[in-house]
Amino acid sequence: MNVQEIRQTFFDFFASKGHEIVPSAPMVIKNDPTLMFTNAGMNQFKDIFLGNTKPEQLRVANSQKCLRVSGKHNDLEEVGVDTYHHTMFEMLGNWSFGDYFKEDAIAWAWELLTKVYKLPIDRLYVTVFEGDAEMDLGKDEESIIEWKKYIAADRILMAGKKDNFWEMGETGPCGPCSEIHIDLRSDEERAKVDGASLVNMDDPQVVEIWNNVFMQYNRMADGSLKPLPNKHVDTGMGLERLAMAMQKKQSNYDADLFQTLIQHLVKKTGKSYGKDEKTDIALRVCADHVRAIAFSIADGQLPASNGAGYVIRRILRRAIRYGYQTLDIKEPFMSGLSKVLIQEMGDAFPELKKEAQLIEKVIHEEEQSFFRTLEQGLKRIDELMSKTRNEGSNVLNGELVFELYDTYGFPLDLTSLIARENDMSIDEDGFNKALQAQKDRSRAAGSLKVDDWVELLEDDVEEFIGYDNLEADVRIVKYREVEQKKKKFYQLVFNLTPFYPEGGGQVGDTGYIEDGQGNKTSIFDTKKENNLIVHLSKELPKDPSRSFKAVVSKSKRIDASKNHSATHLLHHALRSVLGEHVEQKGSLVNADYLRFDFSHFSKVEEEQMDKIEQMVASMIKQNIALEEGRNVPMKQAVEQGAMALFGEKYGDTVRVIKFGESVELCGGCHVQNTGQIGTFKILSESAVSAGVRRIEMITGSKAEAYFSERDEQVQQLNALLKNPKDLVKAVEALQSKNQSLQKEVDALKAGQAKQVKEQLKGAIIDKDGYKYLAQIVDLDAGSVKDILFQMKGEQQSFVGVIGGKADGKCSLSIMISDDLVKAHDWNAGKFVREASKLIQGGGGGQAFFATAGGKNPDGLKAAIEQVETLLK
Repeated sequence: MNVQEIRQTFFDFFASKGHEIVPSAPMVIKNDPTLMFTNAGMNQFKDIFLGNTKPEQLRVANSQKCLRVSGKHNDLEEVGVDTYHHTMFEMLGNWSFGDYFKEDAIAWAWELLTKVYKLPIDRLYVTVFEGDAEMDLGKDEESIIEWKKYIAADRILMAGKKDNFWEMGETGPCGPCSEIHIDLRSDEERAKVDGASLVNMDDPQVVEIWNNVFMQYNRMADGSLKPLPNKHVDTGMGLERLAMAMQKKQSNYDADLFQTLIQHLVKKTGKSYGKDEKTDIALRVCADHVRAIAFSIADGQLPASNGAGYVIRRILRRAIRYGYQTLDIKEPFMSGLSKVLIQEMGDAFPELKKEAQLIEKVIHEEEQSFFRTLEQGLKRIDELMSKTRNEGSNVLNGELVFELYDTYGFPLDLTSLIARENDMSIDEDGFNKALQAQKDRSRAAGSLKVDDWVELLEDDVEEFIGYDNLEADVRIVKYREVEQKKKKFYQLVFNLTPFYPEGGGQVGDTGYIEDGQGNKTSIFDTKKENNLIVHLSKELPKDPSRSFKAVVSKSKRIDASKNHSATHLLHHALRSVLGEHVEQKGSLVNADYLRFDFSHFSKVEEEQMDKIEQMVASMIKQNIALEEGRNVPMKQAVEQGAMALFGEKYGDTVRVIKFGESVELCGGCHVQNTGQIGTFKILSESAVSAGVRRIEMITGSKAEAYFSERDEQVQQLNALLKNPKDLVKAVEALQSKNQSLQKEVDALKAGQAKQVKEQLKGAIIDKDGYKYLAQIVDLDAGSVKDILFQMKGEQQSFVGVIGGKADGKCSLSIMISDDLVKAHDWNAGKFVREASKLIQGGGGGQAFFATAGGKNPDGLKAAIEQVETLLK
């Protein structure tokens, strides 16, 4: 079977066992501060395991897109180096939510592997949890009894907590697990060494293919285990490893999917796969990483400089570095590889085909940007090596090497290679210390400490009533203390709430709760986590068990609603004017303004922007009434033309928001008719990244204040220009006159500089085998620079040090001929940084020319003398 057939067979098998086959959730996690990415198949069902949500189906199965490159589960450095780890991988899984348990899970796993996939029984081993005294848990006897029905006792191996007790994180659902391993070694090797001895020993040919997790416990903040209300089954089988086993390959990367990608690169580079380990690693890295990058972009996560976007950029740059360093690819290539991937996986994952153009353009632009960064990094390495030699050493400073890694994306091995080629080495201990310090800072900044929930009411049903109410009588169901970035606050969960939780781009509501005695507790934000609406407060009410009146900040909610409805009108106008390819790629809706990101591959032209503004204005003037559909079947909503947004997870029923021809799925807050939006103004249109543009806009009172301020500015301009008949023409005339005067000033400066230059020529002296000039002149830094560059072209072996004074400021400029830079290892940038301290300033530059500005003209003489000392 090829990969597609293996995947479909899995679906068909579990459908026959009464499972609902559900689509993969997006890889990019929302509404869960503990995870950036889906790193296991169970993530999307976390709230069911916690008991916060009742499952619509008791049995489900799917193939989940997973990414393990951050947090607890981080396989990045192993990817490509070995043959069975990946960044993005598919996790085939079947789940039981309080339905079947160990007996059926084990029976079906065995049936599928041996009867359907026909894997040889004599190559299979299973592991079972052996118990743990610290956790006060005994051996998983129930699983042992079930496995003995199918497999010999000597193939049932005991394993400890590390391998056979699955935990989502430091807290949360957990339980013993039973893994299935396969021995893919040759018969000769198997005869020499028993496969049982290699299970869980990181042998590349004896690997785990399926993990059956039996969710029985909830790990509390104090480390204790409490039984879950219902027992669940959560299984995960890596599709890539299963394909390796079924296709009788020695590596995941030898399976059909990866070989298609690898052979594309082999053809492009002229390299061979399977002959040189270094080349093989590079090819595997690129083939693996393109999947993670393409699927992330398809799910709406673009490369960026922080958060989840930084992780994606890091993965892409790792692939580019391997291509650049090992495969000798000096131009963008990952964007081309993404096309091959989409051909291979687009049928199984339609989002790839839908976003194909965006994926290719984003990757291509990121590649071009990083190739420029690589060039800058190479220059920086040259400077670092030169500096090190000047200091009489041949070992590159570890902290500076880390700076190369952190700022320019240079890996340690690339810097080390360049250093060795120049008869130098690097301080690896210093590098590792700097790297660890950064990790510690990052961990401290992002650390999240939470206490266990304090349960106050048995009634834990939470209902959002904020579409119709801004006030409500509530009870606190549960609460807990949270610490993040050394700040403590509380999360409160109500039995029902009028507070809208952050989502769909709209910020969370603020407000307060008040007890019957006039004591108010401020709510500074509202979020949704694991299907719970949590209200954030800096303090806990004096008596949390009382009843409270919850009050939402009305003015902020109204302004946010105006902006949210305006994003729908804007989205519709953009698609009408620019084309159907336009899709929302992100938004921010708060009380002050709205930000709307959308897919489009060029700047929006002025004429197009005018049409968009006119269309939005027209929809507002028409006073179109809101048509809201709650609990609309998904199929019916799509038939109505509703647009689903990227990366969002929708249930069987959805909320539909309709303003005329604008129809979208949306859980946010909106005005009752478009006329309530009032005035609006588009402030800017700009690029976010390749293929993604951004519009910022204001509405309502903010827009009215904007126009009022602009009108006042126009009145002030009129007064300054003596109330001309045509303000625009008057400003144009003023600009023209200013340009004319500036030309006269520039001509005077040039004449002055010419005179000064002639005077300076006479001040040049012979000194230690070169021409030397040291003077202070009444010229600005720009004029001094021009003079020095002219003199450099006219003089051989020249050093010029000029202090400039103009408009109460001072400058220090140093010019050194190229031959002197090489002969003496002189560096103007280094000299100017030292000497500029004497003029209370700073600056820098290159080895042959550098300049600095300062506040103390009286220090110029001493600064020039300092340069003379440095030259000696």
